[in-house]
Amino acid sequence: QVQLVESGGGSVQAGGSLRLSCAASGFPFSTWRMAWFRQVSGNEREGVAAVDSDGIPEYADSVKGRFTISRDNAKNTLYLQMNSLQPEDTGMYYCVTDPGRTAWVLRYWSYQYWGQGTQVTVSS
Repeated sequence: QVQLVESGGGSVQAGGSLRLSCAASGFPFSTWRMAWFRQVSGNEREGVAAVDSDGIPEYADSVKGRFTISRDNAKNTLYLQMNSLQPEDTGMYYCVTDPGRTAWVLRYWSYQYWGQGTQVTVSS
């Protein structure tokens, strides 16, 4: 059974940093594509960053240069380091995964498994 448990969310002021973690279990973590999505209530889920099994990342334009996605295959854990946070980064952040191959790594329909989310709130 695939399980994804996010942690590390919280409230920060603009310009601050947070590090999200996702503890994964129930699947071969090192071989599956992983990603972070975020959603503001009522809006579509937005792909933030993805990393493939080779560790190659891809980022949404809105977070390039500020966010870093990484994975520790020995610990079955996914991370998202978020720097220079802005109010528009506020939202529920989800850890997601899927075993398939796709070019659409930042589209929500490319992911079958989702965690429960962790809230990030950035105040101005």
